[in-house]
Amino acid sequence: MNSEERKSLLATLPHVKGRLVEGAPMARLSWFRTGGNADILFEPADEDDLVKVLRCLPGSVPITVIGVGSNLLVRDGGIEGLVIRLGRGFSDICMRGNVVNAGAGAMDVHVAKAAAKSGLTGLEFLVGVPGTIGGAVRMNAGAYGREVKDVLKHAHAVDRFGHIEELQPEDFGFSYRHAKLKDDMIILKASFHAKLGETDAIEEKMREISASRSESQPLGTRTGGSTFKNPEGAHAWKLIDDAGCRGMSIGDAQVSEKHCNFLINHGGASAAELETLGEQVRERVKANSGVELEWEIRRIGRNAGGQ
Repeated sequence: MNSEERKSLLATLPHVKGRLVEGAPMARLSWFRTGGNADILFEPADEDDLVKVLRCLPGSVPITVIGVGSNLLVRDGGIEGLVIRLGRGFSDICMRGNVVNAGAGAMDVHVAKAAAKSGLTGLEFLVGVPGTIGGAVRMNAGAYGREVKDVLKHAHAVDRFGHIEELQPEDFGFSYRHAKLKDDMIILKASFHAKLGETDAIEEKMREISASRSESQPLGTRTGGSTFKNPEGAHAWKLIDDAGCRGMSIGDAQVSEKHCNFLINHGGASAAELETLGEQVRERVKANSGVELEWEIRRIGRNAGGQ
């Protein structure tokens, strides 16, 4: 969209309680801290705010939904159409018996800690998943032997026309780091099965997971979490290491020395450099082992120049 088209679209949208921002910089919203601008960024105040805009949005306008940008690479040319960021208005967490209810914008780690505080076990693995519940459900996130599909009771989602529906686990067609959900469906909230447990034991397990992450992963850097999915029967990091890619770099983009299934932006890397480095890793792994790694990080938007 050019500036005139963006302003025209904004003029057709209803007044919102949240924020509608033209040409919003996406680098500050991505853990990689790189990438171009969104044509229009929408941060709805609540579910009603989101539904109101969706019902007025022209069907020709592309929609992209993000959370905290933990598993996201925004390309340098920015993102076309409307980017919807689910934040504080979608972050409620509450318990009802042995069920944990969480908004799509709730941080995974916060859900794990809230469940532990209530003496509920089964969601400890979420402390090892960076990001929010919406993204976790959308991609069947997992860590340390557990996945969302193991604990999901049901979820509520809205389509691009503002229609809300309740989805059961079988509606997602879950597989490894994937759900067969329509592209236009936006997760609003989810409920998870849990069991009664001992708070001290639950918190100890979470400390062990956190310590393992800290020891093995480049936390505190500009990264996007695991770059590639683990192929069946193998570990992506081992294939990358065996192909001689540990520490490989392009400019300020580097394959982590600490955990080589992580890409790092040392400060000035462009999205193109990070993506090119990832593709070079894939090529080397394919040549060395015959395995074709699949991206786990979401790469969205246009390349520089609008492609």
